[in-house]
Amino acid sequence: MKTTKQLPHPLIALLPLAVLILLIVLTLHYFPDDALSGASQVALMTASAVCVALSMTIYHVQWPEFEHLIKTTVGDASVSILLLLLIGMMSATWMVSGTVPTLIYYGVQIMSPTFFLPCSCLIASLISVMTGTSWTTIATIGVALMGIGDALGIPSPYTAGAIISGAYFGDKMSPMSDTTVLASSVAGADLFAHIRYMMYTTVPSILLSLLLYLLIGLSYSGEGMSADHYLKGLEQGFHISLWTLLVPLFTAWLIYRKTPSLITLLLSSLAAGLCALLLQSDALTAIAGGTEANARSLFTGLMATCYTHTQVDTGDAAINQLVATRGMAGMLDTIWLILCAMCFGSCMVASGMLRSITHALLRGICNTLSLVCSTVVSGVLLNLIMGDQFLSIIMNASMFREEYQRRGNRPELLSRSTEDSATVTSVLVPWTACGMTQSTVLGIPTLVYLPFCFFNLISPVMSCLVAAFGFVSAPQRPHTDPPVA
Repeated sequence: MKTTKQLPHPLIALLPLAVLILLIVLTLHYFPDDALSGASQVALMTASAVCVALSMTIYHVQWPEFEHLIKTTVGDASVSILLLLLIGMMSATWMVSGTVPTLIYYGVQIMSPTFFLPCSCLIASLISVMTGTSWTTIATIGVALMGIGDALGIPSPYTAGAIISGAYFGDKMSPMSDTTVLASSVAGADLFAHIRYMMYTTVPSILLSLLLYLLIGLSYSGEGMSADHYLKGLEQGFHISLWTLLVPLFTAWLIYRKTPSLITLLLSSLAAGLCALLLQSDALTAIAGGTEANARSLFTGLMATCYTHTQVDTGDAAINQLVATRGMAGMLDTIWLILCAMCFGSCMVASGMLRSITHALLRGICNTLSLVCSTVVSGVLLNLIMGDQFLSIIMNASMFREEYQRRGNRPELLSRSTEDSATVTSVLVPWTACGMTQSTVLGIPTLVYLPFCFFNLISPVMSCLVAAFGFVSAPQRPHTDPPVA
């Protein structure tokens, strides 16, 4: 198999990315509410075709190189695809079992509109730190907080931004987070030294975010749907009971025992399904299209909840839309988009175009500040190109590791800069796995909630500012061999 000897020119390497961005902009303009149903996927495949055509005609890269990397990358994404399917099933069963409606029911009575956004951010932060995963946090408590915010009259994009900000704070700072472990290991840094070093940028970012959410809450009137009306609707559609909270407690116990994510999501879904059978027989019967609860209607209703779109009648159209579920079928557009994003990223790597872009970035490095800024820009750019958070972290840390070592910078600086960019901005790109998943789970388009994800927007800027003020790790002492006796 012929390998690439000549790197593409950076301007040529940027052409597929420019084509992708242009097509995505047109897609969002002409398909604002249906961009994930096919148009975005076509945009990614078109950009992939441009990349392959340029590489094969100008630089004579052979097709087997592209095919091999696509197969490898898509194979590596299989676990993420299973996670998405299980998240779809878990979100649906948590809703129909009454778990999420119960959390919304009591949350509406406790929280006030003024402090809702900062409280949502703090709650998501706490849970994400304890669980180590932003995806599970958003799919569980995040869905409940969206309902509470809607009942309090808070615009959904504000709520989604606060939830995502908190969830990704925990994703960065938790020692159980896969992105935290991955970034520290690829950069060659100690895990807990990496977490301590991130506090210089992460704590100011989250504090500033909380302040902004508080200012929004203070200036927001809170006028919206009547809370009493909302509570009556939930009572009509579901059997509100504290027993349903055993499901999140069981899930928390699984996470505490460090049960693998796939097993945790599956067992949590099964527990919620059992809860639905015991407490929500009327809702399951209605989903099945029956009038009387029996073994057949309960089984049919539960199976439909797990795999397809369902809706429980609460007597109010707005509440019906909130408690509607999509099941595993609701994740299929996201999975389709992830596969196309993997294809585009693989083509950019196999063609050498990604390496060409990063080499251009490295040429402009003259001091520590420019090194950190280049790392941050590269992390964001990799999310745009690769479409996957984990690939972006690996590529970013791997490309800059040698340069950091050559300049004597400690690996914690590299791992922090990578997390401040590749980890937190992945959810802001519509065609990444994170952006597509959270948009699907929360029901808010990525570019709609993007302006309100303050933590995710502030973190890359804060990383550069902290480096500009000199808060970087002390240079490592050069290694010297012991004297020979």
